[in-house]
Amino acid sequence: MQPQEKAPDRSSATSGNLLIQGDNLEALKALLPFYRGQVKCIFIDPPYNTQSAFEHYDDNLEHAHWLSMMLPRLQLLRELLSEDGSIWVTIDDNEGHYLKVLMDEVFGRGNFVTTIAWQQRTTRENRKTFSSNHEFLLVYAKSQTRFSATRNDLSLTEEVKARYKNPDNDPRGAWQSVSANAQAGHGTAKQFYTLVAPNGKRHDPPMGTCWRYTLDKVTREIASNNIWFSKDGDGVPRIKKFLTEAKAGLTPETLWLADDVGTNDFAKKHLIELFRDGTLFDTPKPESLISQVIHIASNPGDLVLDSFLGSGTTAAVAHKMGRRWIGIEMGEHAATHCLPRLQKVIDGEQGGISKAVNWQGCGGFRFMALGAPVFDEHGRIHPDVRFATLAAFIWQQETGSAWRADAAQAGTPCLGTHYELDSCLRTPDMRESPISFIKTPKFACYLLFNGILGDKRPASGNVLTQGVLDAVLALHAQTPAHTAPLRVFGEACRLGPERLKQANVTFRHIPYDVKAR
Repeated sequence: MQPQEKAPDRSSATSGNLLIQGDNLEALKALLPFYRGQVKCIFIDPPYNTQSAFEHYDDNLEHAHWLSMMLPRLQLLRELLSEDGSIWVTIDDNEGHYLKVLMDEVFGRGNFVTTIAWQQRTTRENRKTFSSNHEFLLVYAKSQTRFSATRNDLSLTEEVKARYKNPDNDPRGAWQSVSANAQAGHGTAKQFYTLVAPNGKRHDPPMGTCWRYTLDKVTREIASNNIWFSKDGDGVPRIKKFLTEAKAGLTPETLWLADDVGTNDFAKKHLIELFRDGTLFDTPKPESLISQVIHIASNPGDLVLDSFLGSGTTAAVAHKMGRRWIGIEMGEHAATHCLPRLQKVIDGEQGGISKAVNWQGCGGFRFMALGAPVFDEHGRIHPDVRFATLAAFIWQQETGSAWRADAAQAGTPCLGTHYELDSCLRTPDMRESPISFIKTPKFACYLLFNGILGDKRPASGNVLTQGVLDAVLALHAQTPAHTAPLRVFGEACRLGPERLKQANVTFRHIPYDVKAR
């Protein structure tokens, strides 16, 4: 499928935000050639398969069918993730453990980050054997190492800041004390000694522990007023940690309480304010929950994707937080719920996280619907497919990466040059800086389709003739990678193998050499 603009209202050609109405599997396939490897954060809230009847989506699939529904979508979502990207999936006990195994298979067990327990309700459910008050967020990374190095801390809370005080009026400001002990099993011989305080009192580490610092280091720290012995000087030694030197934020924890990130009921109240006359989703997620996810997993300007958009919360939060976003939702509520909600966001609605992020409204998005499939039922290129769509499919097929149209090549059959990393150069002593990478042009890709050369007649555009080859070679000679071999896609070739070899051209036939996914 290819996305087609559905309504110009509220669209901004430069915003890059997309609201897509249609089946999310087909939509993800359509997005892959353009966005492969570019999505920093994926948040999805799929049907939990709880055998319940919900107003807006099917949540009553047989177990194996549910897993079969999820598998191809997760595979496509993984390909859309950037190398430092992550995917966050809400789920409950009904399918949660099976989903964990499925995601281990798709993303690799080594890329499992954590399971977060979210307190999604605060009231007791007395009609059941146990009152279920939490759901899960399964978190996976495209690369655990890359994600761990780039994910964001949470901001220091007022509660944490209040732990820092200044009882000795230290000119360096507020501080808190931490234990000066370490586990004995991890210590060295130099960490076992009797520490003598400035007032002469002797201190030995508790049984099973040693001192965190060696005697030489702790002596220097005491002289620098970095060790605290309580106000009277008789207390056990503790290490002073200053607020000004503290880590910029807090490491995220795996228990997310309702007081911090909200509940389903909190989200419903927000939706009631937005849609006073409309039907509501049964299980909306609060903006504060998704805000925390997006904060940890991305930065302003990054791309956020939700392929089970529901009432539009992910897109709304991403917009308010300065992220680019893509939201996919099938059914009429893409137009009846998501579209008006996002219009209200642009207008500056003040619900959810708006006050926390000082949201005043701005931006835009495009409302798209899935158009004709790239390939018809006979495997031929659909007549409604345009050059850019087929170009993106071919580029992804040949390079394994998303296609980015070059303005300098617009209106020409040149799709670009694919490079491979050949080697890297370091400074002679092999220190970390600087590093220079050498890229070698592997091939250049050209597409003869839809009369890109100005004429749709076979002899003048879509068929590789001698005249067309001359035009392609002249264009290629003007590119930086003019020595790279060419791969030319077209409807037919009128040239023999020797002429193609002489020109360093490999011909690929449309549609047979274009693989449909």
